[in-house]
Amino acid sequence: MPKVYAFTRHGGPEVETFLDLPVPEPGPGQLLVAVRAAGVNPVDWKLRAGKRRPGQAPLAGHEVLGSEVAGVVRAVGPGVEGFAVGDPVFGNPVTGGYAEFTLVPADIAAHKPDALSFVEAAVLPVAAATAYDGLRQLDLPAGSTLLITGAGGGVGVAATQIAVHFGLRVVGTASAGKKEFVESFGAVHVAPGPRLAERIREAAPDGRVDAVFDLVGGADLAEVAQLLPDRERLITAAAKETVTELGGAPVARDRTAAVLDEIALLAVAGVLRPQVTASYPLDRAGDALRAVEDGHARGKTVIEVTA
Repeated sequence: MPKVYAFTRHGGPEVETFLDLPVPEPGPGQLLVAVRAAGVNPVDWKLRAGKRRPGQAPLAGHEVLGSEVAGVVRAVGPGVEGFAVGDPVFGNPVTGGYAEFTLVPADIAAHKPDALSFVEAAVLPVAAATAYDGLRQLDLPAGSTLLITGAGGGVGVAATQIAVHFGLRVVGTASAGKKEFVESFGAVHVAPGPRLAERIREAAPDGRVDAVFDLVGGADLAEVAQLLPDRERLITAAAKETVTELGGAPVARDRTAAVLDEIALLAVAGVLRPQVTASYPLDRAGDALRAVEDGHARGKTVIEVTA
């Protein structure tokens, strides 16, 4: 039977395991996808640790890891239009992405452009889509200065590239070791640490920041919020409760096929260059997740699944 990488209870890495499960049957509005690549994201280990999405049922039995995939349609469920067996697609699975087969709702799936590899397409549905949604939410005019905290990670890299394309000036915080990486996308780099807000002002064009796109939360979020007189220009994908207390808002996710199509067009045009810096086979899924969970990964990490 096909292999999946899952967790059987909430906890640390010790609760992760490989399981052999039957190929799932696509229900109404669903696609059965043979996975070719799956993106690895911080939300994966957070769900394993006990975080639940709004409306998500309690863990029962097991849960397959992985929130974004690219692959080939193997079957379509009742009511599906616009997709056929053999179509290369990418999207957000409902039965986990660290797997040989998964189910993807057709309304949050998109056709993979020929110009993108499965690996490149697999890293778009979570990180790049979050970046795109956040920037649309801020709706900044060209010439504005945007601070992105955590600019060296998957969402940060995508947000920086898209923001520069939108005509924004970007200041990005990231560790000193990621300085050249962050600057290669057009951002001004600032390392985290003491006097963070003061050093950001010194680095920012005209000494001001017009908006903050936070991707790290914690003490850094509270400090950089001080840079904004208008907290409506403060959003986060990392700390919903904290940002609300500070007068900002979480990123409002769209989660539609239309957004995936827009991101794919940006990638094909070369505006958004998927930065896959590490790739692992499915039988090393645990190592892939550790690489992201330790918090030091650059760009995106991917699990590749043999056809």
